[in-house]
Amino acid sequence: MDREYLKNKYQSKIKNYIKHNKFYYENSDPKITDSEYDELKNEILELEKKYKFLKSKNSPTKIVGYKPSKSFEKYKHKNPMLSLSNAFYEDDIINFKKKIYNYLDKNIKLEYSVEPKIDGISASLTYINKRLHYGVSRGDGKIGEIITENLKTIKDIPHFIESSDFPNEIEIRGEVFIKKKDFLKIKDKFANPRNAASGSLRQKDPRETKKIPLNFIAYTFGYSKNTNYKYQSEFLKNLQRWGFKINKDNKILSDIKDLIKFHKNFENKRFDLDYDLDGLVYKINDLKLQERLGFTSNAPRWAIAHKFSADNADTKVLNIEIQVGRTGALTPVAKVNPVNIGGVVVSNATLHNEDEILRKDIRIGDIVKIERAGDVIPHVIKVDKTKRDNKSKSFVFPKKCPSCGSETIKEFNKTTKKFDAVRRCINDGYTCEKIAIEKIKHFISKDALNIDGLGKKVVEKFWYLDLIKKPQDIFYLDYNKIKKLEGWGEISVNNLKLSIENSKNISLQKFIYSIGIRHIGIENAKLISENIKNIQQFLKIIKDKQFNKLLNIDGIGETQVVSLSKFFNNKLNLSIFVELINILNIEKENLIKNGPLINKTFLITGKLKDISRAEIKSLIEKNSGTILSSVSKNLNFLIAGEKPTKRKIDHAKSLGINIISQSDLIKLIN
Repeated sequence: MDREYLKNKYQSKIKNYIKHNKFYYENSDPKITDSEYDELKNEILELEKKYKFLKSKNSPTKIVGYKPSKSFEKYKHKNPMLSLSNAFYEDDIINFKKKIYNYLDKNIKLEYSVEPKIDGISASLTYINKRLHYGVSRGDGKIGEIITENLKTIKDIPHFIESSDFPNEIEIRGEVFIKKKDFLKIKDKFANPRNAASGSLRQKDPRETKKIPLNFIAYTFGYSKNTNYKYQSEFLKNLQRWGFKINKDNKILSDIKDLIKFHKNFENKRFDLDYDLDGLVYKINDLKLQERLGFTSNAPRWAIAHKFSADNADTKVLNIEIQVGRTGALTPVAKVNPVNIGGVVVSNATLHNEDEILRKDIRIGDIVKIERAGDVIPHVIKVDKTKRDNKSKSFVFPKKCPSCGSETIKEFNKTTKKFDAVRRCINDGYTCEKIAIEKIKHFISKDALNIDGLGKKVVEKFWYLDLIKKPQDIFYLDYNKIKKLEGWGEISVNNLKLSIENSKNISLQKFIYSIGIRHIGIENAKLISENIKNIQQFLKIIKDKQFNKLLNIDGIGETQVVSLSKFFNNKLNLSIFVELINILNIEKENLIKNGPLINKTFLITGKLKDISRAEIKSLIEKNSGTILSSVSKNLNFLIAGEKPTKRKIDHAKSLGINIISQSDLIKLIN
């Protein structure tokens, strides 16, 4: 790959990373979810790992948090306040232990201090001669902000320690947070408890901070003069004896199996606690071993945060909005009071369709239970009708499209002899604004043109700026105008331009899929592309309205033919299709008819190394293999990358399906 292109791509991601660090740490107003932030961070780390020439002083390996605000006096931490490495699966914990033994004798028996990871704001307290001298925020990990007077308003933080054995000088670290019941009283002012804690600590007037019911839990020391502690657990007991609050659920464990078991049990009860937390922290209990293990550039080797999987929580439905999808489907979405589920703040939940709302009787103002598990979109499990307002009214689903005002219908399914649960806009083209935007998003998606730098949010922004109204507009963008937009510059614009140019070379299968015709997904697009000679033959079928010819293709039925006919009967759809043919270089894919993967089915879970999902799917199909969308008895191989979905792995094991690695797949092909 072009070296200059990689540098530009890398710098663009670094710039984005710095921007979102500022939103999160300095402004206390994150613009993306924790999972999106983690994904951006991992993309940078993967690029650095793969291409050694990519380096930046702002890499996630070099910085923690964000530089301190100019509004506060700065303070240099005696020892950096680093972040922790994350673990999500049992294998991550096993690898954590293995890495520790890379530095220690294998005969040393390890003991772990297990502590709940409260979702709050880190702060350090420096005591000199038993009196609190400095209270400091984490800042960028090296330099924080002096917020002493604000921290003094927290009742859990002692200003003077009377114990005779308290060190002459010590920096105690902990977490500032708000309890759930207290947050309910101020929820109209803040998005979530963490933002409330962060915003309160950064008030210029301590009297404003005092109005917020903040709490403080102490968990370690950053620096201590003339002390000789042996164990983390011993130090925690000292903290409690000195007058600091520590977490009552702290525990000492010595076996990996015990860690996993404790994590599972604690995960089940975490929503019953009066504070938000997103996992457990495991620390080597022996402080001498901690010292020997030391640190990487941005995290200690002797500790790890074992994150919780997403689950469920109760919240309030603030509104019900109707979203219009690419195929005209009207999907109701509940706008809910933001709630932290498994470390992710959820503010939207799908209600699926009109029938689902009626079945569960979901209303605006209801208290509902939201579930978010694995890769499933957050959705409403049930309504707590005991907390319903007597004046609440049933939700009335719109009969007109909220985007273009067209009629909406429920189609009759000849197979099931029932009307569909989904209501749809009858407009099947680009004259419905929301449908048009979603079609363009589909056009540039990974399984279609895969245009890097032109994501969903960018498409929406360009639409409202009149830069893109139809798919072909992408290839005639006004780059001079884009350069002047906030967040864009010479490098990011050049990257976008190059990515768009590269996308012009596309296979026939991907092009047919990219148009976004209802019932023509990846598999059906593949079947059509395999059975017609080229794009010109497909165009002839369209213009002559000979769609019935496609019924001869095994796997293409009346449903697909009717959908194709309806789509291309729309003159605007047809004109867009023809113009794209003239712009793009559409090549028929060279599939191996009797390849090594013939009659074999595959599904991918987890992150792949050095190759995108779209590329590996294409590789499987080129070699006569078939991609399935879910684990079932029809699946032959589950390809497991990094951090696979546990649910899919467990399901595959229960069905006796072969679980293989990426390299195993390559061996099958070769």
